[in-house]
Amino acid sequence: MPADQEARNKETYHRFHDAINSGDLEVISKAIDAFIHPEGRFHTAERTDLTAVQAQRRVWETLLRAFPDIHVTLDDLLADGDKIVARQTVTGTNTGEYRGMPPTGRSVTYREIFIARFADGQIADLWGVVDIYSQLRQLGLIQG
Repeated sequence: MPADQEARNKETYHRFHDAINSGDLEVISKAIDAFIHPEGRFHTAERTDLTAVQAQRRVWETLLRAFPDIHVTLDDLLADGDKIVARQTVTGTNTGEYRGMPPTGRSVTYREIFIARFADGQIADLWGVVDIYSQLRQLGLIQG
């Protein structure tokens, strides 16, 4: 894949990332529609039949409710062919219901890695590994 396509894929991911950090569900939802293919797939350890668009909407509704000040720092962004790899650090304060539990008021810092495959300028596949264990431990919801 030409280097200019890799650069465009990275730019698209940056624009998606900027929308996520807006903290505005409407802005995030518009970015999801713009940057994720309508039939794109979201591949995680938790199997789902949801499209990537549906899954991302659900994820961000949940996260913004639980962590209104959530911030995702993009630590590394690498491109190879039609894929990018993003290593990220997430911070936030739990002031809303999360996973059926009341707010703890605790702050969290956890890491995640995403791989996105692009087709026709949109994310067609998204794989994610999120350190949920660390997140839940910091919230006091599990012992570690």
